[in-house]
Order: sequence, then structure tokens, then C-alpha cells
Amino acid sequence: MAHRGLTFGIFLAPFHRLGENPTLAIQRDVELLQWLDQLGYDEAWIGEHHSAGWELIASPELIIAAAAEKTRHIKLGSGVTSLPYHNPFLVAQRFVQLDHMTRGRAMLGCGPGALTSDAYMLGIEPSTQRPRMLEAMDVIIRLLQGETVTQKSDWFDLREARLHLAPYSDPCFDIAVASTITPFGMIAAGTHGVGVLSIGAGLIGGPEALADQWKIAEETAAKHGKTMDRRKWRVVVNAHIAEDDEQALAEVKTGERLETVTYFEDTLGRPPGRADDPLREGVKMGTTLVGSPETVTKGIRRLLDYSKGGFGGILFRAHEWANREQTLRSYELFARYVMPVFQGSADPVIASNSWARENRKQVFGPTVEAVKRAFTDSGRAAPEELRARTLGARDVAPDKQ
Repeated sequence: MAHRGLTFGIFLAPFHRLGENPTLAIQRDVELLQWLDQLGYDEAWIGEHHSAGWELIASPELIIAAAAEKTRHIKLGSGVTSLPYHNPFLVAQRFVQLDHMTRGRAMLGCGPGALTSDAYMLGIEPSTQRPRMLEAMDVIIRLLQGETVTQKSDWFDLREARLHLAPYSDPCFDIAVASTITPFGMIAAGTHGVGVLSIGAGLIGGPEALADQWKIAEETAAKHGKTMDRRKWRVVVNAHIAEDDEQALAEVKTGERLETVTYFEDTLGRPPGRADDPLREGVKMGTTLVGSPETVTKGIRRLLDYSKGGFGGILFRAHEWANREQTLRSYELFARYVMPVFQGSADPVIASNSWARENRKQVFGPTVEAVKRAFTDSGRAAPEELRARTLGARDVAPDKQ
């Protein structure tokens, strides 16, 4: 969709609580994408995970294909495809096909793989994941550029590999690399001059490190003859919006703690590494945006300041901290009251209203006389209530009424 300013979307891992119906959970994910499409969100990035029970989607490509048939505008990407798990030739083939099937709405997110348990089941040593991602990414981009690739690795063997379809998008669909708080993601993005998904903004030190991370990407790009575009830099945050701050905090308090303790701490063994009250402290830092539209707006502005130059988009890490109705309402409130602030879509409307209000005497004043003449020209007396009920009458001098 064509508009000015920031883009907005979600990073859909997804996160679903243990014990509930997984079939319905995946169905809700697709329904959420439909809802975001109706609300005017720009994009959604869908994750790939194969273990640990909470992040249920194993193939983002399947969700993209299904959602593409039920949406009209929203762009759909993998968030991310774990490149070491796949032959790079097949990754390129699948996303070119999706690019055609979606008429240019597909995007490829690249990463080394987030869950060590996934790599363990595939017999992949964690120390090899990042080098393999770089190796695979280089092959994928060469294939997308129309090259024929012959390359043998310790985990794939390509012999005169070429794509039998060119991308639908000209010259190619969007590609982005996931980046946390390490330099790796920014270096990978800078090497090829592609977009960035900054997933580490919500971690300790993350927001303050945004500008330094982007500098790494720019410096790397310069070494490889590439350029980085801030418009293709998305920052991932947690968010929940309600009519006021206390309501928003109350709606998500229990769900946020359940997800953090049950999954991230107890299952994945990741230390909390955060404030005692992350919902309130997060808003102050701009990383966990829980509150009213005004509070969330301030949080985004703070993140833009941290970046020292701005970024292109905000992605909400999709969660189910609140109940279904409150979650859908949160996305709606953001679309209605926060998006326009950063996209300028409401500015002409507000300006038009201001002009009409400031000039109502000279613009709407003649309405009284025009309505009165409509009566007198037809041979009827104008009713006495005309002055009180006619728009603009209060601003017309008595001798003119």
C-alpha cells in the first residue's frame, strides 16, 4: 500500500500456550493475518520452528500461501527461514513461486535458526549454523540474480543450479536478515545490502544499541560495495493497546508472565534479563509498548530517537497475553489512532477541519441568508427558529440575519 512514513506489521512466531487445541491455534494465526489486512497493516513475518511446543508453525511458506488467498494487500514473509535447515536452491525456488502466487506480496526472512533443539534433531552443530546461513544466503541471492551456481559444501552440492522462474517482483522480492544483539545479523545484511529485522530491541541494552548496530551494517555494506536503506529496517517490539494505560496493563499482566516464565525461562532456559516490571519499565524504554495510544506513540518516538536517524517499520511480536477480543481490539486501536501519527494519513483531514473552523464566519455565514431566501423566494416566511438551527448562524452579525 502506498503511504508515507513508517510501515507497520507483526512478527508472528507464533506463541501459543501449551494444552490448547493446536489446530485452532494455527487457524487463529491465519485469521489474525486477515484482520491485519483489513486494518491496513503493511506486512507480517511468520516464523519457522520445529520443537519446544509453543511456536507451532513449521513451514511459514504454507501459512503465506494460505493467507495470501484470504488477504488482498498485506505482504507476507518468513520470519525467518532457518537457512541451515534447507538446501539453498530449494529455498530460492519456493520463494520465487510464492512471489508469483502472491503477485509480489512474498518476502524472505533469513536466519541461522533460533531454537537449538531444532538443530539438535537435525544433527546440526550450533557452531555451524551462522556460517551455513551466510553460505546459503550467498547462493540464494546469486540464484535470484539469474546466476547459474555450481558449488559444493559439506552440507549441499549444487551442479549448474539455476532457477526456472525469475522473480515476479522487479528486480526481486524483499529480503531481510534477523538481527538480535550480536553483530552477526547486521554483518549478514550489510554484506548483501538487504533489509534487517531487529528482534533484539526488547532485550537489555537493545534499544540503546540500535544506532551502533545500524552503523555495523552500513560499514559492512560499504566494504562490499553495497548500501543500506533505513526504510528496510524493521524493529520488533512487544505491544498491547487499550483505551488507557491501566486497562492495557491489567489485560496483559497474567499472560505476559505466563509466557515468559513457562516458555522462555522454564522451557528454553533463558534468564529473564529484564526489569522486575517489564510492562511498565518497557514503555519507558520504548521496547514493550503497553498502554494507551498516546503512551504507545511516545514509545515509538523514543525508539526512533534511539536509532539516531530513524528506521522504516515497526513489527509487533505477536502474542496472546490478553484474551482474543482484547488482542484484536489492540491491533484496531493502533491502526486507528497511532498509525496516522507516523504515516501522516490524518494530517490533511485535520488541516481541512482546522481551515473550516477558523474560517467559518466568512465561509458558512452566508448559509443563513441562503436558507432564508429559499423560503422567501417561494413566497413563504422563514421560521423564527432558523437562526438557531442554521449551521454557522452564531457567527453571523445580527444585522446580517
